[in-house]
Amino acid sequence: MRRALLIGIGAGGLDQLTVEAVAAINDADVFLVAAKNRGVDDLETLRKAILRRHRAATDYRVIKVPDPERDRDPTDYGAAVRDWHEARAAAYESVIAAEVPEGGTCAFLVWGDPSLYDSTIRVVERIRTRGNLELEYEVLPGVSSVQLLAARHRLVLNRIGGPITITTGRGLARDVAAGADNIVVMLDKDLAAAALPGDWDIYWGANLGTPDEELVAGRLSKVLEDIHAARERAASARGWVMDTYLIRRA
Repeated sequence: MRRALLIGIGAGGLDQLTVEAVAAINDADVFLVAAKNRGVDDLETLRKAILRRHRAATDYRVIKVPDPERDRDPTDYGAAVRDWHEARAAAYESVIAAEVPEGGTCAFLVWGDPSLYDSTIRVVERIRTRGNLELEYEVLPGVSSVQLLAARHRLVLNRIGGPITITTGRGLARDVAAGADNIVVMLDKDLAAAALPGDWDIYWGANLGTPDEELVAGRLSKVLEDIHAARERAASARGWVMDTYLIRRA
């Protein structure tokens, strides 16, 4: 039986790991990192920096696993993502079988928290369902970009007695039409909030936890140019942009 640890490593800061996550890092033999080849090599570099900071011993290996291509503009989004997860499961299964001995422990260093808009749990479950490899696993939570956004802007995410909706840029218009008016938005490369009717306040952040994080807050209609400029700075500094924001109907 092999073992996998799914370790939430926070949103980008080297010291945003829990004590439990650091202990798990020191319990693994092999670390699996997705090689995406989409201009985000810095994410691999940050993972390695986290290992240098928090791993006591040097007797570990980091294995880059080529990330399967996926359709970024599919007709059927759900089917495309499921196919991508299956391809990822096959790729990781092959590497684990070849590189992790029976009784060994591998680890996935999961950006943010494994429970929030991340596929690693689903991929590991698919490996188990495929039935070719006996694999037990544990999930270690991390600091999500949502938590960090709230901390940076000194926010309570929910209004008193009210709900908070967490969605994606793809789903924002649908959720607003359904009545949501206090919304955290993730995975929004096109800033879908800019197209919303009415007045909204926004609390926005990009590349949170890194030395180059960007923060903007204010009435959405008045700070859009500031957000676009901040996104350009973040992309220039790191080669990638991961932004998260809270919008509230004013």
